[in-house]
Amino acid sequence: MCVHKAITKHLQKQNQTIRAFLALDQSREEAIEKAIALAKANKPFSTDEINRITEKINELALSGTTPTRKYVTPEMVMEYVNKK
Repeated sequence: MCVHKAITKHLQKQNQTIRAFLALDQSREEAIEKAIALAKANKPFSTDEINRITEKINELALSGTTPTRKYVTPEMVMEYVNKK
């Protein structure tokens, strides 16, 4: 019976990690879209919020359950905007 409880606890922790990743990844995508919109409008923008969220995502990834994300530079945002 103890094995079943241990497995259940482990799966619950993984599920919690995955849910946290999904929420952070959604927030990161929203921050990226905001930076892109500002760049398209020739307004000043920052990638600080994107990278703050990225750092949290990469910390979660240390558990081995979720993927990592790359840090974003202002040049990357401008490159994307110029391609569109």
